[in-house]
Amino acid sequence: MASTVIGAGITIEGEIATDEDVVVAGTVRGKLSAKESVTIEHGAIVEADVAGGSLTVAGTLTGNVTANERVDLQSGARVIGNVKAARVTIADGAQFKRTAVCLDAPQPSSQVVAIGLYGDRLRVGYGSLGGWDPFGPERRITRSKGNVLYELDGEPALDLYKRYGLTIPAGTCYSVGAGGHISGGGYGVLSRLHGLTTDWVSAVDILTVDANGKVVQRRVDKQHDPDLFRACRGAGGGNFGVITAFLFDKLPQAPQEVVHTGVSFDWTTMTEDRFIAILTTFGNYWETRGKDPDTYGLFSIMDISHASTKRFGLSLQFCNPDGTCKDLSVVNEFLDLFSHCNPSPGAPAPAGDRAIARPALSDEPCTGTHPMYRRLWLDATIGGGGGEGSGRAKYKSTYMKHNFTAEEAKCIYKHMTSDLHGIEMRGFVLAVDSYGGVINQSHLAEETSICQRSSIMKLQFQSYWQNAEDDAGRLKWLKDFYSDLYSGPNVDPRYTSTPYPGEHYEGCYINYPDSDMLAYPFWPQLYYGDQGLYPFLQSVKRRYDPNNVFHHAMSIRL
Repeated sequence: MASTVIGAGITIEGEIATDEDVVVAGTVRGKLSAKESVTIEHGAIVEADVAGGSLTVAGTLTGNVTANERVDLQSGARVIGNVKAARVTIADGAQFKRTAVCLDAPQPSSQVVAIGLYGDRLRVGYGSLGGWDPFGPERRITRSKGNVLYELDGEPALDLYKRYGLTIPAGTCYSVGAGGHISGGGYGVLSRLHGLTTDWVSAVDILTVDANGKVVQRRVDKQHDPDLFRACRGAGGGNFGVITAFLFDKLPQAPQEVVHTGVSFDWTTMTEDRFIAILTTFGNYWETRGKDPDTYGLFSIMDISHASTKRFGLSLQFCNPDGTCKDLSVVNEFLDLFSHCNPSPGAPAPAGDRAIARPALSDEPCTGTHPMYRRLWLDATIGGGGGEGSGRAKYKSTYMKHNFTAEEAKCIYKHMTSDLHGIEMRGFVLAVDSYGGVINQSHLAEETSICQRSSIMKLQFQSYWQNAEDDAGRLKWLKDFYSDLYSGPNVDPRYTSTPYPGEHYEGCYINYPDSDMLAYPFWPQLYYGDQGLYPFLQSVKRRYDPNNVFHHAMSIRL
């Protein structure tokens, strides 16, 4: 029988249906069906659902597969999708992610099939020349009876099952614990798509201490102690009591996959004008195009390290709103904006303790204008987390409601290219994070204690060093940089040296507490705004912690 051949270098988009055998050596996107065999040769790329009599894969296939006879995955093959066939063989060196269902005959959907093996001489073994990859989290059975499973890791098994495929839009810093992250309004790479983690909290278990010194155990929500519930959703930790649990009635669906990419720029050839163009291009996107819902799955960090590091750049993670990466036009459009700034492909290594995961050698490259790497979302989330941080550090923060002005960009350029006598300048980083999207729902400012619901970017001023003798110099450099940046025409003279909430800024991030701000009598308004939130938090403090048992340098005052 004749064959339909799609040669190397040929790209076909749409639906292909034929009675002949199909051989793919090029690229196919859409849908592919053949009554006979389908062969995807080494180097071929198929982004399509495939149906046929039999399927042989040596290249890359992203899509679901249905074969009447068999599916053979040869060495070097990469398949992401569900596979249904009477027989599936996977050669050593092939990569397969998702589910393979082997059926002797057509079966209806939504069935659960169990296989039981019994006997006192039963032996079960396995082997793989290529090794085994762990799949899913390890869990401990904590309660069962006979063959009935009730609990895993102390949690109802049914609840765990219902949570499968869900996530929280958590952060980018690998060492942050959930308690501080949630109570301080932490955010992450999915926050533009799904909001802040604290936005999803439905109840909080907390221990408070009353006026008589008695510990009171409470579960607070919208119906029970709703004022304390709101305070626990964003006002920061250590203010009202000891939080022992956060509860979530609903959680957003996790993406199936994401892509990672980035670009970098050479400090040695950088000019002030080009730096201004790069920074304002980045900021303008989030103030304009970045407000469109189809971009909400795009999260990017512009890591501006000191010029002594030789390079700086941006990294990004993206998925479409439906959790797939079928349409990468948003990413290409975003990266195209920087083409006039002489970028190099790939983001530089992160200079701080937070970054979007970097691609692994095994990640799937995506074809297109810019080099990208596709990963399963779970792999991207749990991989490359790093170890424990060490040394000394200082942080400052700003919420920005508008793009950088030319004056602000010039100020940043001046400080990030300056030297400090006797101080190693490596370790100074200004991270500019994309923000907004679903976060900026104004009604959530009344339901939570996060009032910053109009920002498009979030700035993190960071300094990392090792030696105590450098403390004074490094702290002064960062403080002077921050003060200089917020002493321009955008700042009301009453609040000079700070990003006081107003037309251009929305203050600071309480999860980056900065004791320098205590020098200003209006420091609470920098973190909680000037629209009545801080007086509300003070009333909660007086009611639930009247003796100020829970306090620290920047805690809510009575």
